[in-house]
Amino acid sequence: MAKPKTFYICNECGSESPQWFGKCPACGTYNSLEEQISIQSSGDVPTRGGVGNWQSTQTNGKSHAKPAKARASLTFEQITDRQIARWESGYEELDRVLGGGIVPGSMVLIGGDPGIGKSTLLLQVSNKLAQRYRILYISGEESGQQIKLRASRLGVSNTVTVVDDVKELVVVENPQEIAPDTVGADLYVLPETDLEEILREIDSLRPNVAVIDSIQTVFFPALTSAPGSVAQVRECTAALMKVAKHEDITMLIVGHVTKEGAIAGPKVLEHLVDTVLYFEGDRFASHRLLRTVKNRFGATHEIGIFEMVANGLREVPNPSELFLGNRDDPAPGTAIVVACEGTRPIVVELQALVSPTSYPSPRRAGTGIDYNRLVQILAVLEKRVGIPMSKLDSYVASAGGLNVGEPAVDLGIAIAIVASFRDRIVDPGTVLIGEVGLGGQVRSVSQMELRLKEAAKLGFKRAIVPKGQKFPDLNIEILPVSKVIDAIIAAIPHQELTEDDLAPDTDE
Repeated sequence: MAKPKTFYICNECGSESPQWFGKCPACGTYNSLEEQISIQSSGDVPTRGGVGNWQSTQTNGKSHAKPAKARASLTFEQITDRQIARWESGYEELDRVLGGGIVPGSMVLIGGDPGIGKSTLLLQVSNKLAQRYRILYISGEESGQQIKLRASRLGVSNTVTVVDDVKELVVVENPQEIAPDTVGADLYVLPETDLEEILREIDSLRPNVAVIDSIQTVFFPALTSAPGSVAQVRECTAALMKVAKHEDITMLIVGHVTKEGAIAGPKVLEHLVDTVLYFEGDRFASHRLLRTVKNRFGATHEIGIFEMVANGLREVPNPSELFLGNRDDPAPGTAIVVACEGTRPIVVELQALVSPTSYPSPRRAGTGIDYNRLVQILAVLEKRVGIPMSKLDSYVASAGGLNVGEPAVDLGIAIAIVASFRDRIVDPGTVLIGEVGLGGQVRSVSQMELRLKEAAKLGFKRAIVPKGQKFPDLNIEILPVSKVIDAIIAAIPHQELTEDDLAPDTDE
């Protein structure tokens, strides 16, 4: 028997070290290395010779004359095509983020801050799916009584029924016509953290969808490390992934996040799963954003908009109205932009406030926009337009707190800052689309047709866009510009001065 080998694994980044350090050599985290013991037999260790050495031992140094033949690998012609039939989750916003629906046998990881609504969303989705499929909700953080109490508040746990002894699937053509006494008809709850018990229940129940809430609470008894450690998360996820692929069971997994906002545990967790979703939003605001950063079955950077109400999460079919301010009472320093999140255009109101600074260095603050791009736009306005931004404090925010970090909103930020500086009102029927270059030019952006269609649908009459792009024939006036100064002249109407404006100020 080989001697046990001891090594140390970092809880934060998953790197291995031959000895213990107070600080991880890879990520620099203190007290994150945990001891792991592995036993390897001599027969399990491959020789250094590799394939060539293995071939020489099999043929005694003599070459074979017969041609090479594959043992288990297949060509593309030998692989059968299978049409992916997606399941509707009951929420169009979630289906949009997943690329059109839930793929059977896939593994979806959902991360987010504590209290953001991850468990609420999955419980509501489980209730919708339970009308047509068998669902197993596994909770490692709540007891059965706690889940039932929350389900009662969400209108889920009216009656939990089993069709018969063999638990045949309940197939409903129109889920909206389900009677109230069949809510949660095929939804099963299992408060458990032991991986072996979870796998045993999955093998016995054979659900179509299994929800794991959360993966950091599940542990494998054969490992000595604590639940949530790198080894536990890696092994438990790999075991669940094997079951999902072999048994064609969809896994919806909740993941904790660190204080920086990244999903806790090793990075291999995100590599193993098929889809990674982030549930974002301010806990003090009502809206929530479900954003995809990885999807093997669809596009990435799609978002779904939800609103937290008294009885759970509700879809927002038109998010532009949520992030659009009051157009009937415009204020100085506001501008309307059209941002694209994946394939979804969203009209957002940007607000800017510029005031003289009382400190040697002015302050810059941005909410919902990229800070580095804000500083860059301020430098362009001072150099190319002549506005003394180095003597002014600048504050820019997006309405509703939506993060709009793409370059297409640069022109809206610049116009909002100039409008605040001159204390003017931008025409509320105008949208601004374009990227601002360092030379003061307005550069073209992608998905222009999609943005203009969204603006026209919401009733906007004018659009200031970069020059040189092709524009669709829509019921909206197009004003192409090539410089930022041209966009300022077109967006901010000229104000005629009266004699009262020219009169000196007098103290009463």
